[in-house]
Amino acid sequence: MSGHNVCHHDMPMGFFYNNSNITSDEWDQKQLILVQVVGSICCCFILVANAMIIAAVVTNRRFHYPFYYLLANLAASDFLAGIAYIYLMFNTGKISRDLTVQAYFFRQGLLDASLSASLTNLLVIALERYISIMSFKVHSNLTKRRVTLLIALVWGISIFMGAVPSLGWNCICSLDLCSKLAPIFSRSYLIFWSMSNLVLFLIMVAIYLRIYFYVMKKTVILKDHTSSSINRKRTPIKLIKTVMTVLGAFVICWTPGLVVLLLDGLKCDRCEVLKFKRWLLLLAVLNSVMNPIIYSYRDDEMWSTIRKLLRCVRSGTRHQRSSKANIQREPTSSLKESTGEDSRVSTQEMLKT
Repeated sequence: MSGHNVCHHDMPMGFFYNNSNITSDEWDQKQLILVQVVGSICCCFILVANAMIIAAVVTNRRFHYPFYYLLANLAASDFLAGIAYIYLMFNTGKISRDLTVQAYFFRQGLLDASLSASLTNLLVIALERYISIMSFKVHSNLTKRRVTLLIALVWGISIFMGAVPSLGWNCICSLDLCSKLAPIFSRSYLIFWSMSNLVLFLIMVAIYLRIYFYVMKKTVILKDHTSSSINRKRTPIKLIKTVMTVLGAFVICWTPGLVVLLLDGLKCDRCEVLKFKRWLLLLAVLNSVMNPIIYSYRDDEMWSTIRKLLRCVRSGTRHQRSSKANIQREPTSSLKESTGEDSRVSTQEMLKT
């Protein structure tokens, strides 16, 4: 009765961990330090690599099309995921028990928002590819205004989904409904979250399979008529393969986590969901590491643009170093000149006397 009527907003997270019978923090000190060091390196790569993807789309005019704008937005969601992983790594273990309810909502909200942004971006890209490929065009006719509205809609949905538990769909006032993986999240919310994402996975896979078979059918028809058309139409196929690779990596890395969340929501006591927690986090980080590699590997133009940006950064760094060196040399040279002038003046005075 008290669990239904009394809310515990002011209690630390240790209270909710104990309520969910989570007695171990899973990480000892050595494991936590190792995870933080390796994770920080991976997250730095995620931040830098995705920032380079966004910069490549902005600076190269050949990427000023709806598909690449949406791809840059997908890189922005991975950038947010890198920030969320850093925040999570340094607020986990024993520190988790000392967090306030608001801090825990913020920590999990960052992760949920980044996942929602990635998933919604992939869905929007799938629809954009479907519209363009069904007319067998490389790029769709979406205007920049519509693409901007789509991007704003993606982030609006993502922020809302990340904030849903803190807006009331939690178990702070109903402790018997709390889950184990997220001790202040309701099991019903985990069921909704995992099922909705898995359904979206199936929808996107169906869309891309439909696109792929359509393109392959059109390619066979064109091959019988002219070889020049085939060469001209290979770019849509490359873009489809790029996105399908990204989607495949996303599904492989996130499906196990969503299944475990679903089992936790269904209160599967035999499943021992806590044992898989650290490996699921590792898979999530691995997905954000893989995405920028896939973009640059599958797209030669993207990789060449990134290399040019890296050269500009290096040349800019060298220029700054050389300018600093010149600034340091100038006072020395001016001192030598003034010393030489003083010696000449003194010599003339001696001759006069």
